[in-house]
Amino acid sequence: MFRSLFLVPALLLACLGGSAQAGQPQAPVAQANASASSEAGADLLIGGCGGVYFLAEPGELAVEVIKRDRNRRDAPTELRAILAGPDRRVLQEATIPDDGRPRGSGLGPPQQCRLSAHVKRKGVYVLNITLSQDRYGEHAVWGFRSNCPKYLIETARGHRDARHEEPIVLASPERAGDVCFLPRRGAFSVELSGLPKGADAPQMFDAKGAIIAALQVDGNGRASHEFVEKLHRDAVPWRLHFPSAQATINMDGVTRWDDDDFQRDMACWTPDPRSWFPWLENRWLLTPYSRTIYGQPGEQKEITLQVRNDSLRERTIQLGVEFPDGERPSASETHLARCVSLSGERVVVGARQAATVTVRCAVPEAGQPGVCHIRATPLDDSGFSTFSTLTVKTGDAPATKPLAMPIVLKPYQHENKQFGYLPDYPTESQVYFDLRNRPFIITSGGIATWRDGEWILLSGSKDVSAVCSKVAFDRDNNLYILATIAGAATLLHSADGGQTFAACALPSRGGQSRALDMEEFTGHNLPDGPPPILRYTRTAKDPKLFWRALHDLELFLPKKAGGRLVMGEPILITRQCIGLASHSGIPSSVVSRGSKVHIVWGEATDPKAPGPGVPAFVATYDRETERLGKSALVGHGAPPNDIHNSPSIAVDSQALLHVLAGTHGRPFPYARSLKPNDAGGGWTEPSVMGENLSQTYIGMVCGPDDTLHAAFRLWRTSVDPFPASHYATLAYQRKRPGQPWEPPRILIVPPFSEYSVFYHRLTMDRKGRLFLSYDYWSTFWFYRNDHFGRRRTLLMSPDGGDTWKLAQTKDLQ
Repeated sequence: MFRSLFLVPALLLACLGGSAQAGQPQAPVAQANASASSEAGADLLIGGCGGVYFLAEPGELAVEVIKRDRNRRDAPTELRAILAGPDRRVLQEATIPDDGRPRGSGLGPPQQCRLSAHVKRKGVYVLNITLSQDRYGEHAVWGFRSNCPKYLIETARGHRDARHEEPIVLASPERAGDVCFLPRRGAFSVELSGLPKGADAPQMFDAKGAIIAALQVDGNGRASHEFVEKLHRDAVPWRLHFPSAQATINMDGVTRWDDDDFQRDMACWTPDPRSWFPWLENRWLLTPYSRTIYGQPGEQKEITLQVRNDSLRERTIQLGVEFPDGERPSASETHLARCVSLSGERVVVGARQAATVTVRCAVPEAGQPGVCHIRATPLDDSGFSTFSTLTVKTGDAPATKPLAMPIVLKPYQHENKQFGYLPDYPTESQVYFDLRNRPFIITSGGIATWRDGEWILLSGSKDVSAVCSKVAFDRDNNLYILATIAGAATLLHSADGGQTFAACALPSRGGQSRALDMEEFTGHNLPDGPPPILRYTRTAKDPKLFWRALHDLELFLPKKAGGRLVMGEPILITRQCIGLASHSGIPSSVVSRGSKVHIVWGEATDPKAPGPGVPAFVATYDRETERLGKSALVGHGAPPNDIHNSPSIAVDSQALLHVLAGTHGRPFPYARSLKPNDAGGGWTEPSVMGENLSQTYIGMVCGPDDTLHAAFRLWRTSVDPFPASHYATLAYQRKRPGQPWEPPRILIVPPFSEYSVFYHRLTMDRKGRLFLSYDYWSTFWFYRNDHFGRRRTLLMSPDGGDTWKLAQTKDLQ
């Protein structure tokens, strides 16, 4: 049963002076104090970004954050601190500005802010720390104080295009310090660098205080040690003690990981062994952390939560329902809208396994939203407990209506929290439509589609391992996907709507790295038979230019013959292809019309004379004559020798070809063929979609009226909501026939500055409606680690990009 929504009492905020920083309207914003703290010398300062998890008991939770700028460069560095509850409701936010001192002036004075909240129920609270224009946390150090005795730090920077490592950086040489951690079960090594000259040797202790090893320091301030597997692990956490807390620490299983490590990619530690609590095995004990649902008064609703056991033993988890005032509603509250129940009160979950629990409820009367908390507590001696929050509101969810764009994502408040978005369709990948305009979506379990009023998995596709998320259809409405069968790349073909599939393997090229692509519907292309397939096989990797590689690009033209598919031999297009970047945008690399097949690609160039960018070429293959035409250079996508710069091609109703050359943070060049259905008949001079646009990752389709629609990542700098930095948005742009490209429209604004990617995929149904699937991904490991699973969302526009809404199942029919 639900009570009416009660607002949490006002959060207690201790302002320390200084100027306020703009924050979220619903989250009180703390202020920063630029004056030095008399207790700053007692704080352990650390490098990198990340945050802290607090296992807080009822009462007041107070956290003071300290920052000191290193002043090694001219660019300012602001620290953003966010305090959120167990259900990830943002409770308070603060910004500590740059200290304004010149480059080379050394470590700046301590600045600080204080965040606090009244804890009504036990759970894991989160302090999130990011730095503007410094996603690796190299230009400032920070620390914190708190009255919460149980906490763990997670060092988590922005991503790098390399193996994930999170060195722990201690930056308080004037004091001793400890790093307490859970040691790897097997053998592991520790390497230390940057130790102060003349400092005593660091020592390793177990949780009982017994010394395990002393690490010998060389003359360069380095130390290392190998810890063998046979060393006992019955007294954890271990404690690495530094007489002088200045060091960079690299450790197997803690700051770098192998595939079999416990909780990979999570550099969790604490400077105080007394603060340790069992976080790693309970990290995603109950998810999602919150859900908001809408409905009509009295309507029955269900929501599924996941109970996850990340420990190495079977456990029983106790579940219960709590209400904002801590009491269950009285029996007199008989209205149906005030009922809530769980499918079970205890769940037994195996080691490293998950189970589901269903929460059933009824929608409250109009004007009376309901809130309850689902508590999860392991029945062991860990003392761990946390909760998720369910909010039920009356009426239609904002997600069902056209939205005022852009969607501005906020920390821990994405499409469900803001708009009640709860898709009942698969969201693992983008949606495609057959000739009858039925939706098809590739999932981990097979191909999903809508049949007889429900979503089903096509029986013939179950457990198929797709190597490409595209789904293609021919003129007979036969279905095609690319998959791996017994290690071989294979085209799967179904002539009965997915009930059965026939397989046709591609000729192998051994163990060489490769990527595959195939033609998909982009508006005015409809193959007479199986879709053309492109294979990109890497033949060389440039050791000096990270994004430069050479690929053989081959074309396959499978045919139907005697009731089966025949793949045929590959047709070599080029040996200079730069490769294919398709995780975002999923550009269209091949389109066909009649017997003509048009291929677009980018090429690697000589590093000594690279040219203005990656050259984009188009060539036409004629199935009837079995001849490949001469390639045409249609534009350059800057910068050169960058695999990000995959071009995209579409064909319009007049068979004219349209190409966008790929770029990496530069404007996309656009060109159109002068003759229909012929890449060799000349092209317009390339022109950019807009001056000074920082674009990457093309997705392009051509509408029924020949309007070109493009979706891409667009960078913005020094403007709201992150005026102190830069940030990436998901944007849309269109070109009506005979008109120039319209200015880009931003569709999604990220919750954090610095690097983002959206893994976006733009598709179109047979009616010309646009569907834009995206999965927001922040550079910051701390934010990504906290969320279990993916965030893929589906936007749609029914009117050619004029309006956008979050898609519902009825929009896919």
